[in-house]
Amino acid sequence: MNTQTQEAVPKASGLLLAIILVGQFLAILNVNIVNVATPTIEADLHSSGAGLQMIVAGYTIVYAVLLITGARIGDLFGYRKAFLGGLAVFVITTLAAGLAPSTGWLVASRLLQGAGAAMMMPQVLTLIQRNYHGAARGRAIGLWSLVISGGIVVGQALGGILLGLGLGWRVVFLTLVPIGALLLVAGLKVLPADEGGGRTGLDPLGLVSLSAAVLLLVVPLVLGRDLGWPLWGWISMGLSVVTFAAFVRVERWVTSRGGRPLVDARVLRAPGMRPGLAILLFGPATWGAFLFTSALHLQGDLHLSPLASGMMLVPCALAFGLVGLAWPRLPARLQRPLVPFGYVVAAPAYVGLGLAAGGGVAYAVMSALIGAGLGVQVAVTNMATEQVDDAYAADASGALLTVMQLGQVIGVSTVGTLFISLDAGASAATASLTTSVAMAALAVLAGLSSLFLVRRRVPAAA
Repeated sequence: MNTQTQEAVPKASGLLLAIILVGQFLAILNVNIVNVATPTIEADLHSSGAGLQMIVAGYTIVYAVLLITGARIGDLFGYRKAFLGGLAVFVITTLAAGLAPSTGWLVASRLLQGAGAAMMMPQVLTLIQRNYHGAARGRAIGLWSLVISGGIVVGQALGGILLGLGLGWRVVFLTLVPIGALLLVAGLKVLPADEGGGRTGLDPLGLVSLSAAVLLLVVPLVLGRDLGWPLWGWISMGLSVVTFAAFVRVERWVTSRGGRPLVDARVLRAPGMRPGLAILLFGPATWGAFLFTSALHLQGDLHLSPLASGMMLVPCALAFGLVGLAWPRLPARLQRPLVPFGYVVAAPAYVGLGLAAGGGVAYAVMSALIGAGLGVQVAVTNMATEQVDDAYAADASGALLTVMQLGQVIGVSTVGTLFISLDAGASAATASLTTSVAMAALAVLAGLSSLFLVRRRVPAAA
């Protein structure tokens, strides 16, 4: 049960939420806005294929690997300091990226951007868990989820607008710098002072083993598709399983010696946490695959501009956000059953999307139904964390965000590879329908996992 009461919520909670969510928005925007700019970056910097891959993927790789570390840094030094420190690193390295004179400089800037985002992002969910409770918490997590979905769509559309104006790829980065700087100033005045979770020590063995496991998994998943799935990638993914197992043993050993493990077992034992993690693996996997394959289909097969492609996904993002915001306002008896029902809506909508591969109104309607169905992931996040003690909020944030990021990477790499292979060797309609069925299967897995979440009864006092 949470140890912090509603009376402890700061008076500036609305402004606090705005600041941390805008910071999150910038970090998400930075992933998708760059994808649109790669052709102009290649022409200007004469980047090689490997260089372009690292410009796009380097940010994601570092971000995924360091998320748990970022959560622990907040626990040790304070969530305010960690958020503002991560934001400062993000702003400085974004400026460096916009001024990059070479591919190597840009790659290094992107890697450091990922590190800054990994320090900043876990603090957002942790601050929400510690400062918002009851219905206010549900609304805050709804807005948190809306920012995630909106940042993806806005990134693609905004990149298309800026490049369409002929301003060049550098403005894609430089536009974010003054916004980040203003946010940093506001954060210094508004974010509440705290001392973190009172933990001591970084659990270096846990950090090394988990970071290695995530790195061994994410690198081949992110780069493998473009490299033709080389042998080293399969070996790396196999080693990641072994390293994850080693991480579990390390954490048990640290706990047995009275130390502070990287992810405390009490977090994983909290009611709803384990099924929540399963849902937040499969749900983001189907979401990431949908956004990736939709962009390829709309721009590659239907020859839409990045801006037009982004606008086609607006109904999906809006539906996703509206469901997330409406969920806390529903009667309590409906909130838990809504979760599996959302995936019941999303799975057939994916099949419908494959049948509406020609675009138009039917495609937009199906994408809106997908967004509405997946919008219940807001409820999943809230239900997975509602019984986690505030003292372990950082552990929960790091675990949830890492699993969500891995889910997106897995969805993009597997379903994305399937789409690219079929699109090259078969018709666009066949590629779209086949991958839509694969995404529907992932939605079904998320729905089945949600049954284990909603059957758990939460004590009234929570």
